[in-house]
Amino acid sequence: MKAVVFEKFGEAPRIQTVPDPKPAADGVVIKVEATGLCRSDWHGWMGHDEGITLPHVPGHELAGIVVAAGKQVTRWKAGERVTVPFAVGCGRCFECNSGNHQVCEHQTQPGFTGWGSFAEYVAIEHADTNLVRLPDEMEFATAASLGCRFVTSFRAIVDQGRVKPGEWVAVHGCGGGGLS
Repeated sequence: MKAVVFEKFGEAPRIQTVPDPKPAADGVVIKVEATGLCRSDWHGWMGHDEGITLPHVPGHELAGIVVAAGKQVTRWKAGERVTVPFAVGCGRCFECNSGNHQVCEHQTQPGFTGWGSFAEYVAIEHADTNLVRLPDEMEFATAASLGCRFVTSFRAIVDQGRVKPGEWVAVHGCGGGGLS
C-alpha cells in the first residue's frame, strides 16, 4: 500500500510503498476513505510524543470501510462503513467499563502508538469496543473530522465544565439552546 512515512522527526515525510496491515485477532483493517489532519499530527511529526517509533505513518482521524476482521471480532465484517475514536480503548479496564474509553489507561492511538491513517489501509485493535458505524448518508470526510475534535470538546465540557453527560444546560447568548 502507499502511505505517508517519516523516518526522522521534523524531516519531510515521503510517500512510500509499505506492507499492507493485517488485522489483530480482535482488530480490523480499514480502507481509509478520509483522514483528518490536526495539530496533534504536527506534534507527533516533530517528536513531541514519546510513543512514536520510527519509521512512522501519522494520522489519527479517519473513516473508511472494513476490509478484513480478526477471528475474535463479532460485531464487524467486510464492507461496513466505520470511523474510530482517536484514542482506542482496551475495552477491559475501569475507564472503558465506565464508558470513558477516551481516557483508557491502556489506550492505543493510530498515528501515534501505531501506524495511522495517512495510508491506504490502517489496522485498528479492539474493534468491537471502538468502531462506530457510519450512516450511509454521512460523508467519510465528515466522520473523519469528528474523532479528535468531538472527544476533546466532550472531555472539556465534562471534566472542566463539570457537565454530566445527558444533563441539559442553557447556553447564555445562544437563543436558549443547550448542550446534552
